Amino acid sequence: MWLLIAFIAIPVIEIALFIQVGGFIGMWPTLLIVILTAIAGTYLVRSQGRLALSQLQSSFSDLRDPTEPLVHGAMILFSGALLLTPGFFTDAVGFALLIPAFRTAVFKAIRTRINIQSFGTPGAGRQHPQPSNRGSDVIDGEFTELPDDDAPKGNSGWTKS
Repeated sequence: MWLLIAFIAIPVIEIALFIQVGGFIGMWPTLLIVILTAIAGTYLVRSQGRLALSQLQSSFSDLRDPTEPLVHGAMILFSGALLLTPGFFTDAVGFALLIPAFRTAVFKAIRTRINIQSFGTPGAGRQHPQPSNRGSDVIDGEFTELPDDDAPKGNSGWTKS
């Protein structure tokens, strides 16, 4: 139901704003503003997107929770779509989503409404049993002795000849 209301309300708001702004400053300046906001928005989305991607890669390499950088990236992507859509209301929301503090506030608001069960890598919290002979050089293992006629001929590639 909310989606239907948004699909009806947003175009009505945009049309009303176009009429108001166009009546105040004229048609050509209004169109110029719409084109300039699309160009500026594209530049800002690219720079913010690179920053979000580097933060996401950093969280993966440090084995941290990537939820926040992923949500920031999704919001930047959404802001890009809003900024390319002609209109003043969508541009205002798109530019607001490019502000990191605003994205953080939106993320916190979303996070309170979503129940996250857990995050972790498999086996990260488990304790592995430690061998009793910690300082020893003994390694337990099994082997099978091959007869000489089954031995590989030549260099195996693992050793130098």
